[in-house]
Amino acid sequence: MAWSRLIRFVDDDNKITYGEPCFDSVSELEEKLESKDLFASELVGSDVFALSATGRQLHVQQILGPLTADDVPIIRCIGLNYMKHIAEGGRKPPPYPSLFIKPSTCIADPDEDIPIPKIAQNSQLDYEGELAIIIGQTGKNISPEDALSYVAGYAASNDVSARTWQRDPAYAGVVPQWCFSKGFDKFAPLGPMIVSPTVVGAADNLRLQTFVNGHVRQDSNTNDLLFGVRAIISFLSQGTTLEKGTVILTGTPAGVAMGMKPKPQYLEDGDVVEVRIEGLGSCKNRMVFE
Repeated sequence: MAWSRLIRFVDDDNKITYGEPCFDSVSELEEKLESKDLFASELVGSDVFALSATGRQLHVQQILGPLTADDVPIIRCIGLNYMKHIAEGGRKPPPYPSLFIKPSTCIADPDEDIPIPKIAQNSQLDYEGELAIIIGQTGKNISPEDALSYVAGYAASNDVSARTWQRDPAYAGVVPQWCFSKGFDKFAPLGPMIVSPTVVGAADNLRLQTFVNGHVRQDSNTNDLLFGVRAIISFLSQGTTLEKGTVILTGTPAGVAMGMKPKPQYLEDGDVVEVRIEGLGSCKNRMVFE
């Protein structure tokens, strides 16, 4: 990759382009955005995973999501992957990563409103702050030792979930189903940037926090993952081609609304959910009932 951190942004000519943001820390990124003082080294190319530097610096007017739905063939998601979250749900650790799928239409910008369709508005709407892996080259039967060479980078994400459609037998049937309940449009905001393994390695010691209307709901670390980045990529690629652009959501830590005692505090119209991951920045999205 020609970058260590990648953003997609609107420049002063209202053109959408890619670049390496010019800053020393993630907090400085946010400060520079707010003060309209953020610049990026321009990157060009027809393939987001094969960009090259032009040597020019451009002023950033607005940061968009680093990937569009067209860049992502599929979103593969791992359930029950933080040890404390598994305990929170009263379950036993699974022997292998547990997979479900979200369509690429779930991709949303890091500050975009999340439209909640009528079918999901009375469905115990929940948040799940997650570390996202972005696959940078196509592979199959990848070994754990080679796994990081297939990673373009990481980003913060939110696996928005409609729990009634996931778990209530009157809706989901006797066997819980995950794909429909988590697969509505824009139910996977991503960003604000993709950060290379050259910066954060296997992303195995990053603080992950989720806030709802400014209040902390999840506060954990990726070192609590049952299956880490290498193990997930290797397992998912066995007999299955992982296409370039695939986004892998690695699971959520303890603190989801569903697990709150004595009463779950599910999301309502207008609630703002922020997922912040150390070194990766945050996505911050308002839930908007259509």
